[in-house]
Amino acid sequence: MEDMTTTNPRFCELGDLLDATDFLRETRQHLHRHPELSLHEAATSELVATRLAQWGYEVTRNVGGYGVVGTLALGKGTRSVAVRADMDALPIAEETGKPYASEVAGVMHACGHEGHTTMLLGAAQQLAKTRNFAGTVHLVFQPAEEGEAGALRMIEDGLFERFPCDAIFGMHNHPGVASGTFLFGSGAFMSASDRALITIRGVGGHAARPHMTVDPVMIAGSLIMALQSVVSRNIDPRQIAIVTIGTVHAGVATNVIPESATLGLSIRSFDADVRDRLQQRITDLVSAHVEGYGGRVEIDYERGYPVLVNSAAETEFAREVAEELVGPERVVAPFGPVTGSEDFAFYLQRKPGCFLRIGNGESSAMVHSAHYDFDDANLTVGAAYWTRLVERFLAQAA
Repeated sequence: MEDMTTTNPRFCELGDLLDATDFLRETRQHLHRHPELSLHEAATSELVATRLAQWGYEVTRNVGGYGVVGTLALGKGTRSVAVRADMDALPIAEETGKPYASEVAGVMHACGHEGHTTMLLGAAQQLAKTRNFAGTVHLVFQPAEEGEAGALRMIEDGLFERFPCDAIFGMHNHPGVASGTFLFGSGAFMSASDRALITIRGVGGHAARPHMTVDPVMIAGSLIMALQSVVSRNIDPRQIAIVTIGTVHAGVATNVIPESATLGLSIRSFDADVRDRLQQRITDLVSAHVEGYGGRVEIDYERGYPVLVNSAAETEFAREVAEELVGPERVVAPFGPVTGSEDFAFYLQRKPGCFLRIGNGESSAMVHSAHYDFDDANLTVGAAYWTRLVERFLAQAA
């Protein structure tokens, strides 16, 4: 990335968005009260599109589903940048007790996507007001991040052909770190996420006559322990790999040996060879193990989100913007790999960019928890950050 050359003497500061504090908080809490699951973000999408249109953006709806892209082009600048926020919620019953808690039974914003959307809306409003750049900004409001690959849906709907950009940036909150602290990592930053559903077929029967059965529950129990050897004995200990058995289902009565048992696995990795090795070893081990007990097995192994790889130049640029905005004491770089996964990885397979994280509070509940809540203190910080990043990026020489 080339050195900045600009005629703009000043970029966005934290204090510039203080007047927007109430608006951002009210917007975030409204979205929190009205969460929408992946592929159902109709009202959220309409709110975003309406606001962007009011502020003078060219608005494109229904990109890859309920995706919205707001475009603002100013001056004679030839550079373009995209910034993405996700919009969907999770099928979790909220237990925060907040006055703005979810009003939709069994659905809540347990990952902070309503906060991400609000931060980007705050930047949209500020960029439209100050118009302190020359070039094109595309603000990408993405549906269906939570397991439905909304990023890929938008890409397949022509996102980068219809809204070309030189780089793309995104942000996610990070519980356990002080609010307003920015976290950066270059290279492989978030893991690939794969899933396997293992169905063990046995011979059911009476619990008092186990010798006349092939017990799939016993096989499953043994297999659970055997699977722990995949990482510890098949993967280089200098590599990161995770195999978690997240679900176990079998039987309906204590005196019945069932016909089948199922295990659900989550598999994480940061390296392509390790990812392949995990799939091969899990498949081979499961097949041999089950057959060794006289059972049969079906393995449904699904590749999910790929490794999220931040490009070096864009990550360094994003870090510089954060240090300018909040000071080096509130920036952590490098921040170690995050074993969660993100479909932003699909964007980074096609464009250079950076996916960064912002602390959500040291005492924050973890994401995907019924007790989680996004910290509203991050709203003005995040909005100011995106504003400054766009201004800085579009001030650079092409």
